[in-house]
Amino acid sequence: MIAAGAGAGTMYLSAGEAGAENQPHMRAALNALQTAKNQLQVASADKGGHRVKALGLVNAAIDEVQRGIAFDNRR
Repeated sequence: MIAAGAGAGTMYLSAGEAGAENQPHMRAALNALQTAKNQLQVASADKGGHRVKALGLVNAAIDEVQRGIAFDNRR
């Protein structure tokens, strides 16, 4: 489930959209979240379910940042 949702939001990052802004802060946040996701994926699983929950929340945050970028690019 997590892997399927991880790539689903990439459609929101069309770099070629007319009037698209660079949005350096949103992109920096996205990069930081992707780094966090990678670290959570390679962390040991003995965290009482908290690592898995954190991974789900990070995936949700990635999706929200991508949607925010896409929303701003459509204006």
